[in-house]
Amino acid sequence: MKICSICKKISGSDQDHLDCLQKMRVEKEDLDFKSKITENLGLSNNSQDLGVEVKAILEHLAREKDVDE
Repeated sequence: MKICSICKKISGSDQDHLDCLQKMRVEKEDLDFKSKITENLGLSNNSQDLGVEVKAILEHLAREKDVDE
């Protein structure tokens, strides 16, 4: 038995909990997706053509990224 390095609870095996590992992987993928969404869509170059809704979403994602860092 050992302590899970992610949740700091006792693990029955000699490894971290599988659900903790999965949660960390999903969170990392989510952060990567948020940071690259404007580049992937090609929207960072010409923001004048965007609709109001899309601009609001991108601003929201940018704020979340700034707060997380």
